[in-house]
Amino acid sequence: MEQQARPDPITEAALRSLKDIAIPQPVSWVPQTWGWLILALVLFAAILLWLAMRYRHWRRDAYRREALRLLDEIARDLRSQQTRDEANARLGELLKRTALAAWPRKTIAAVSGNEWADFLSAHQDGEIGSSLRCYLADLEYRAGATPGAGAIDDLLRDARYWIERHHVSA
Repeated sequence: MEQQARPDPITEAALRSLKDIAIPQPVSWVPQTWGWLILALVLFAAILLWLAMRYRHWRRDAYRREALRLLDEIARDLRSQQTRDEANARLGELLKRTALAAWPRKTIAAVSGNEWADFLSAHQDGEIGSSLRCYLADLEYRAGATPGAGAIDDLLRDARYWIERHHVSA
């Protein structure tokens, strides 16, 4: 067995007198000033207000989502020869019901024909499509008159555009 080298007595005394390293306390996550707390509360309130406004907007547009769902059903029926006449009448009814959900009844109920088409144009970006204007001026009121197969897609596109993007004054 080999003998281990022993340090001299002064080194041994110095090693015994050493203390452990002092580790600092962990840094607190709590803000040190009231300003950060106030800023956090203001940001939290702003986020809550934004969420409330988005929810209110979503609720206010429920009639649009329902109208678009019904428009999809009407589109399916317009493309079928057996249900085309009934769907043709339902499209005009859908547009009128959509407008009634957004404007007062006395403003909407008496409007028809070109006046109705002008009303729809006045409440969207630009003019309504020519196929929708033709439908509202004539085809909506004639029993058994339905647009041709090519015009159906244009009519549905114009109706969808108006339902999605019409402007309602607050």
